[in-house]
Amino acid sequence: LDINHSKIITCHLGNGSSLCAVKNGKSIDTSMGLSPLEGIAMGTRSGDLDPAVLQYIAKKENLNIDEILNVLNKKSGVLGISKLSSDFRDLLAAENDGNELAALARRVFAYRVAKYIGSYMAAMNGVDAIAFCAGVGENAVHIRGFIVEHLGFLGVHLDESANLATVGREGIISTADSKVKVCVIPTNEEWVIAQDTYQIVSKL
Repeated sequence: LDINHSKIITCHLGNGSSLCAVKNGKSIDTSMGLSPLEGIAMGTRSGDLDPAVLQYIAKKENLNIDEILNVLNKKSGVLGISKLSSDFRDLLAAENDGNELAALARRVFAYRVAKYIGSYMAAMNGVDAIAFCAGVGENAVHIRGFIVEHLGFLGVHLDESANLATVGREGIISTADSKVKVCVIPTNEEWVIAQDTYQIVSKL
């Protein structure tokens, strides 16, 4: 894949999550906005919502704007839906024990990711590869499966055995005949920060 002639969607999925549309090696869209609150539902963050929700919560719960933002940042997302945890390992265990809210939280998370992937496909007029990274993206094999379920109509198919075997390491998890490559790439944010810092400091 030639990075200068490519369309890639990165899915950085963890307690905080963001997606990015990368066309010809350059970011053209990202799911986070003024703050990390925008985007998909996350561990404790609500993600995208109707702005009128702020007024509704203020009146119904008698909260001021700072209190509302605290709820949206720290008590929403999969924690708010499941009423249990923001840790996807806890949600998987609870779902396996029959907890319906834990199952709903995981499905909502996957659904919101799939919606963003679809919108970025439209923004770039196609996609060559989808990359999963960060804690959930690298390790939550069932979440990856839920997400790709929504993309079957585009000819995106997971290799189930490769998906199950690729945990916390780099690998291709799509089938050979999938029209879009799906891969797992471990995140190393500290290394990227160190490289950027070195580049900045070396120019002083």
